[in-house]
Amino acid sequence: MNIFKKLYEPVDMTTGTPWKKILLFTIPMLIGNITQQLYNTVDSIVVGKYVGDNALAAVGSAGPIVNLLVCLFVGISMGASITVSQFLGARRREALSKTIGNCLILIVIATVVIMVLGTVMTRPLLVALNTPESILDWCTDYLHIMFWGGAGLAFYNILSGVLRGLGDSMAALLYLVIASVLNIFLDLFFVRSLGMGVAGVALATVIAQAVSALFCLRRLYQMRDLFDMNLGYIRWDTKYAMNIIRLGVPSGITQAILSMAMILVQSLTNTFGEQFIAANVIVMRVDGFAMLPNMSFGTAMTTYAGQNVGAGRYDRVTEGTKQGTILAVGVTTLITGLILLFGHALMGLFTNTQELIDIAVHLIRILAVGYIAMAVLQCLSGVMRGAGDTMTPMWISIFQTLGVRVVLAYLFVNMTKSPSLPKGDQNMIYVSLMCAWLIGTIVTCFFFFKGNWKKRALR
Repeated sequence: MNIFKKLYEPVDMTTGTPWKKILLFTIPMLIGNITQQLYNTVDSIVVGKYVGDNALAAVGSAGPIVNLLVCLFVGISMGASITVSQFLGARRREALSKTIGNCLILIVIATVVIMVLGTVMTRPLLVALNTPESILDWCTDYLHIMFWGGAGLAFYNILSGVLRGLGDSMAALLYLVIASVLNIFLDLFFVRSLGMGVAGVALATVIAQAVSALFCLRRLYQMRDLFDMNLGYIRWDTKYAMNIIRLGVPSGITQAILSMAMILVQSLTNTFGEQFIAANVIVMRVDGFAMLPNMSFGTAMTTYAGQNVGAGRYDRVTEGTKQGTILAVGVTTLITGLILLFGHALMGLFTNTQELIDIAVHLIRILAVGYIAMAVLQCLSGVMRGAGDTMTPMWISIFQTLGVRVVLAYLFVNMTKSPSLPKGDQNMIYVSLMCAWLIGTIVTCFFFFKGNWKKRALR
């Protein structure tokens, strides 16, 4: 009970042993991220088992477009997390209160933008990406529902960023567990009982995320001992709104670049037909779990660096970076090993087609080494962002995804075209991704140790 209570309390990372504070903060966030990943995973399992492989391909093909249009949420969330953590570390209550108030305003603006853009762009973008006609309508229905219900997605992503900045990673976990269980029951009800197909899993996800968003808002209201939350602070203040936007835009652009790269590669993937698209969906769902330790530790390092930079404790930043990165590499290695060991069983959750399972297992093996490299990249990038340098990770991401991943994917596929492989070797799509991860890690290490990120803290 004491351990649970300790996990539930906001974490002050400016005192105590760095690795213990980082781990204490990361554990509930990692579990929460795993739970959130279950949204898309359960969607894929349900449609794959109860509707078919083409429905599975449809849900996967829609994924990159969802990621592209929600990059605005990701940017605001990162900007909120950084500013909140630095003002909390500096004990600036007034600035913290105004920052959180402006986050709420930005959420409403972002929701309206996404709903409009999502509705207008969906079908033309799917057609431009060579989406097979057999899954086009399913993809369109799925995306329209996701964007029309975008308020829950926006509020959850951004408010959870605020909570992380305040040092509270446990609350979001509890609410996500509730929402995830609700999502599973709704998936089965809408798809198996009502026969709603792909539209059913989208509706289930929208409802579940709205529930988690409401819980996040309630938790934030309960933490008023750290800041003031009333109508006087929920009004536009250009200074604080621009702090959030300035720090968040690079992360949003980074997410947009990643999504654009996925869309460009998805267009190449679509040329190999529905079977490879479905196999790709399975791999990406399992890949999502393999990447979770990296993402969780990276986010933890952002909060850790933000609080300690705000408090002027650069000695703790250096020490915590070493310890946090070692933790991330260890956990990632363990999870990657488990995925490789139980690969066939994991892939078999999504489909009964043995050929799809075999293809997916082969593809995930190609990526294995890259996951460990990404643990280093995410931790070092997290520290730079927490210190206020969000531009360097952004430029590295652009280079890694567009300059390396996309270019190599098309280059390798075209180089392997032959009479026996007229479209090229589909495995090269994954080889290019692994190469991009390794090169991106090397570049990130170079800029981190150069040290310019230490000069970017908020004043």
